[in-house]
Order: sequence, then C-alpha cells, then structure tokens
Amino acid sequence: MNALTVTGEVLVLIGTFFYFLSALGLIRMPDVYNRMQTSTKSATLGSLGVIVGVGLWAVGLGYSPAWIVQTIAVAVFLLLTNPISAHALIRAAYKSGIPLWEGSVMDKYGEHIRAKEGGNGSEEPAEKTPEEGGEE
Repeated sequence: MNALTVTGEVLVLIGTFFYFLSALGLIRMPDVYNRMQTSTKSATLGSLGVIVGVGLWAVGLGYSPAWIVQTIAVAVFLLLTNPISAHALIRAAYKSGIPLWEGSVMDKYGEHIRAKEGGNGSEEPAEKTPEEGGEE
C-alpha cells in the first residue's frame, strides 16, 4: 500500500464518522433549525472527506490522476452549495411559521425582521406601556 491509498482510506473513514454525526444530529436536536444546522455542517464535512478520499484512494490504486481533479471539483461544488441550500430551507421554514424550540434563548433573525418592519433601523425596544410594567 502506498501513502495515497492509506490517506484516501483515512479520509473515507473520517467522512463516514461525520456522516454518523449528521445522522445523530437529526435524531437528537430539538427543532428543525438545530437539525438543519447540525446535519448540514457534518454532512458537508463527511461528503468532503469521502469524495476526496475516494479520489486519493483511486489514484493510489493506479487509476488516472484525473480522479483527484474530478473529486476535488465535486467537493468544491458541495462546499459551496450545501450551506446555501440549508440557509434557504431554514429561512423558508422560519417564514412559514415553524416555531423555534422553547429552550432557544435568541432569535436574531426575528429581531432583524422586526427592526426592518419598524422602519427606524434601530433594534431598540419600544417603551413599555403601564400594563407591561413601564412608567405611568
């Protein structure tokens, strides 16, 4: 076995581990937003590891060096498209009203949307009315 074959095999194993983490994240996370974030990041890393690993492994077994070029091209395409597609899906889920997990402590996107709707561009909260505990 040469170094390329061993490196390819190791990358495939690392990629498989990240695929496992992706599946675990889908099971363990409490809401759609956390699930998408967890699965997208780990699945992207898993895909990169497996795809580039297969290219190195193939060249180590005697196939054409074009394998590396092709697998790196596919890996770059995935690296660029996976996060963008996940962002679009998460944004669509938010806009369709899918609620955040009740344990979420922040909603920066919601704050941004409310600030835009307010028209002043400020994220300062409005003064509270007396019913809400403000000054009378």
